[in-house]
Amino acid sequence: MKTELIPVNQENIDISVMARAGELIRRGGLVAFPTETVYGLGGNGLNPHSSKAIYAAKGRPSDNPLILHIADRNELYSLVSEISETAEKLMDAFWPGPMTLVFPKSELVPTETTGGLDTVAVRMPRHPIALELIRMAGVPIAAPSANTSGRPSPTRASHVWEDMEGRIEMILDGGEVGIGLESTIIDLTGGIPTILRPGYITQSMIEEVIGHIEVDKASTGENSEHLRPKAPGMKYRHYAPRAEMTLVSGEHTKVCERILALALEQRNRGNKVRIICTEESRSCFSEFDAVSAGFRSHPEMIAHNLFRLLREADLDEVDVLLSETFEETELGNSVMNRLMKAAGYHIIRV
Repeated sequence: MKTELIPVNQENIDISVMARAGELIRRGGLVAFPTETVYGLGGNGLNPHSSKAIYAAKGRPSDNPLILHIADRNELYSLVSEISETAEKLMDAFWPGPMTLVFPKSELVPTETTGGLDTVAVRMPRHPIALELIRMAGVPIAAPSANTSGRPSPTRASHVWEDMEGRIEMILDGGEVGIGLESTIIDLTGGIPTILRPGYITQSMIEEVIGHIEVDKASTGENSEHLRPKAPGMKYRHYAPRAEMTLVSGEHTKVCERILALALEQRNRGNKVRIICTEESRSCFSEFDAVSAGFRSHPEMIAHNLFRLLREADLDEVDVLLSETFEETELGNSVMNRLMKAAGYHIIRV
């Protein structure tokens, strides 16, 4: 299969390109496109064959639910069987934006899209290219992140090309995404709203709107091999670079000392080592290959850069990745959710 890579200026969108992409999706093809979070791999969410094609292109287990993307809130009503007052409040506050809500599904949505579940995850992105593509397709777009299963999520079209060239028909290159972490997912099908996946919209932001919300323990992914995942990323290994990755957590000086010791040990073994650090600690690692994720005081910068740094380690054929941790803020906890999965929960506490 030949994959087209087409630049799209989000400030001046070429409608003819979007019409072609929308038609591709409508007739069962796959199109990768930018959202404000990461690049998505889009197919017709109402066509079971399209959903199967998404799973095949990603190498994704078919019990891992897909998220439906809509461009207008009115499109939601045919996809779900119930909309609570809580859901209405969350949509008022955070749609369009990086929040996915899980509802009881309607009969219109095939179980191939929902991973066999009787619930459906829906979000309305705020990225202009994503919204225009959904409008042109005329159907809700099922779109997980546009990477092969288990790899770091793509934040640039070049990342999508690395994984999807020859697997899908089209990639819309809208430049680098803004946020860099996937959406926050909230399950609204139980008694108390529950965060299934943390993201840019944090627990405290949500609780300002609807009051108390729980966090699903399985969202950490630990001991989850026998889970039936309610949302993407709850069960299977995600975001992983090819390098062996270790996180080091604790008091700043001790973290620096332990990372330096580990880096020296691995270098002496002949391994290519890279350290992921912050601007505040970069000077500690001057004798090693150290890359900064950003300022610890600006967690949104660290979130934005995370997946790019993991992919660059693969491109540079790094053998061992050592990283600081970033738990200081709620957004930092969302970053850590991804980092822990990327490292296979290999963390040293000092």
